[in-house]
Amino acid sequence: MKTGKYAVLAIIIFLAVLGFSACLGIGGGQTAGTGQEADTVIGNGRQSLRILSGSENQELEPILEDFSRESGIRVEMTYQGSLDIMRALEQDEIAYDAVWPASSLWLNVGDTGHRVKHGESISISPVVFGIRQSLAEELGFVGREVSVRDILDAITAGKLKFCMTSATQSNSGASAYIGFLYALLGNPDMITEEDLENEQLQSDIQALLSGVDRSSGSSDWLKDMFLEGGYDAMVNYECLIIQANEELESRGEETLYVVYPYDGLTLADSPLGYVDNGDDDKETAFLELQEYLLSENVQNEIQRTGRRTGYTGISDENRDVFRTDWGVQPDRVLSTMRMPSTDVLFQALNLYQTDFKKPSLSIYCLDYSGSMSGKGNEQLVAAMEQLLIQENAEKNFLQASKDEVNVLIFFDDQVLAEYTAVGSGAELEALYDRVESQDTGSGTDMYVAAEEALKVLSHYDLSQYTPAVILMTDGMSGGSFDAFMEQYQELGEDVPVFSIMFGDADSEQLEELAEATNARVFDGREDLIDAFRKVKGYN
Repeated sequence: MKTGKYAVLAIIIFLAVLGFSACLGIGGGQTAGTGQEADTVIGNGRQSLRILSGSENQELEPILEDFSRESGIRVEMTYQGSLDIMRALEQDEIAYDAVWPASSLWLNVGDTGHRVKHGESISISPVVFGIRQSLAEELGFVGREVSVRDILDAITAGKLKFCMTSATQSNSGASAYIGFLYALLGNPDMITEEDLENEQLQSDIQALLSGVDRSSGSSDWLKDMFLEGGYDAMVNYECLIIQANEELESRGEETLYVVYPYDGLTLADSPLGYVDNGDDDKETAFLELQEYLLSENVQNEIQRTGRRTGYTGISDENRDVFRTDWGVQPDRVLSTMRMPSTDVLFQALNLYQTDFKKPSLSIYCLDYSGSMSGKGNEQLVAAMEQLLIQENAEKNFLQASKDEVNVLIFFDDQVLAEYTAVGSGAELEALYDRVESQDTGSGTDMYVAAEEALKVLSHYDLSQYTPAVILMTDGMSGGSFDAFMEQYQELGEDVPVFSIMFGDADSEQLEELAEATNARVFDGREDLIDAFRKVKGYN
């Protein structure tokens, strides 16, 4: 069992910035005082703990069920990304009893009022590359230490592409990115603003990130996407690579070889902290939960999920989980680099979004059917204001780069209008005026808009972009799924068609599109602005 207070962990652990994106749980119920549904309600005790958590902890729900049954304490889990957890901590009133993000860093940044206490690391997982075994052998990565420069060389030679979560939206992506920067700079004691302006660094990190062939806003969803897409490699948590390998092996498919970039290795420390709202009973319940999770038996259960419970070694009984034939190094001593200042960290994330990552090519298919008139249209306009007006987009690290392409396709039962903007200047912000002034029309045919999006994509070299179609609709659609898929297959490119469900949209139709294009559906019925923000984080 680990000991030590959060203040100590905050010095040791610096990375793994943005947490896993929100995901669905099992069950559901109202989280008191929040005005929103808890993703998972565990137990039915009269005493409750409301926990704002990173989605990776969904895998620990069976352990929480055991705790609830033994203690009589109901646990209400709401899953959000660490950026959202940080924002919750910045509020005057925090509507949760505890926070449990993937990394300590966002607690430090968000908890300016010092209301989080009793922080303890529950588990640890390094951020690693998982590369298909045969490719890892071909690259010469098997059985030796691999540097970030080795990985960069493989990318520039055209031998390696990989999937990775967005550094500005997800914990694992941010961890990997900052680790890359440290390694490419020669591992300075601390990254400075001057370091980030280094031309060689900028050239190297752009070349490295050019190897990203699919992006995601969630580490857990990245794993699922990888398992469905036939990709060669991904950057993710060691525990999720292990889980992916278990699935691949059960299918009889080639497993991934784990590569630890020794000069850029970063960690997630999963801190669980109590939000002090002055309720002694809540604090007592929290400490009971924390003590349970840190007990020897439960720490062993957590280790069985592929998470480490210390910085050195794995227990003998769990070594079968951390398999060396997969490249996993159960005896590796884990350590991290010194944390950069908050200002430098935010500067690095902004540079990732605007200068370093492969530019996005986003095609928004926006529903202007008659049923969107009134509140629906007002919410759509408000959502697009957060993406197109760059002052707003920057608050969520969603601002455009100079080479980014944004296309808007307005539709009802036909295509109403189409507009394109390149870059992040006045041309992009002018699209907002188009959104605001467009009138709603008649029926709904999302397929006519999606097919138009494919025609637009056919005019671009998609290898130079991270492309995505983002379909927003509030109604059941006419048109033909089969006709769309025929055109999609003719395009011959891996382009996700994300959907935002609103109003009476047919979830089956949207899920069918998402499954066919290895994408996902976002629910915008309660918060359309939040849904647009999340889907944008996926490219």
